[in-house]
Amino acid sequence: MDTLLLDANNSADRAEALRLLQAGKLVAVPTETVYGLAADARRSEAVNRIFSAKQRPHSHPLIVHIADATELPNWADP
Repeated sequence: MDTLLLDANNSADRAEALRLLQAGKLVAVPTETVYGLAADARRSEAVNRIFSAKQRPHSHPLIVHIADATELPNWADP
């Protein structure tokens, strides 16, 4: 596994993080307290990489972040 250190303040690095996510790769992102793993939730192989990397049981759900409520119908039934 290759590890890159990207700077969120650098537009080229942000573009690289987006490219990695679109390619089904994982990207670690800092939060207020810990680092989280990000993946494109539309790609099952990327989601499975999170479960594998964290050794997380598939019975433990992951959080999917969306930009706004207009995206909700793509992820949940009303």
